Amino acid sequence: MHEKSSVFDMIGPVMIGPSSSHTAGVVRIGRTAMKLLGGIPEHAEITFYNSFARTYEGHGSDRAVIGGLLDFKTDDKRIKDALSLAKEAGLSYTFKSVANASTFHPNTIRIRLKRGDKSLEVLGESRGGGLINIAEVNGFKADFSASLHTLIIYADDVKGSVAFIASVLAHDDCNIATMSVTRKGKHDLACLVFEMDSGIKPVSLEYLRSLTWVREVVYLPNID
Repeated sequence: MHEKSSVFDMIGPVMIGPSSSHTAGVVRIGRTAMKLLGGIPEHAEITFYNSFARTYEGHGSDRAVIGGLLDFKTDDKRIKDALSLAKEAGLSYTFKSVANASTFHPNTIRIRLKRGDKSLEVLGESRGGGLINIAEVNGFKADFSASLHTLIIYADDVKGSVAFIASVLAHDDCNIATMSVTRKGKHDLACLVFEMDSGIKPVSLEYLRSLTWVREVVYLPNID
């Protein structure tokens, strides 16, 4: 379960306008996706849903998401010129819109990215005040805010994996704030997501990557 928002969250971030939901939150979703990918993508396919689908151009959400993919922070003045700057950075992009997706949050974006031989798909929700929820990563339920240190592990569905990873984090004095586990099927690929109050040591990340049943480890420090 996610923690309750504080009054400081509700005030919102320092940002380029016009809207914390349609600009700041969108920048943070794009920037989170870029960091999950491991760098600025070469191509992005972005789909805006529901409220975003009707207003993304007028409210600057198109520039905001591209700005995030270029690793701009919410208060970066370059966001206003992000579409032209993307071309200079070698990032091509396409936008789509779906106005009526009743199962999705009103402010939802799906981002599909490619960088070399690596691809990524993220479903993000802008919750207001610059707060976001990364609902899915590569088709797995994720539900993390990117405001805490986040560890994502793709691994074989083996017994004791959650307890084992939790013990590694405990040795690093990492307090787990939230945790989720989803899998494609019994004994199939699983995705484990841990949100932590503090960061994990590089040596521990390398250790987790060395385990035979672990396919991939992605570590995401908190996004400011």
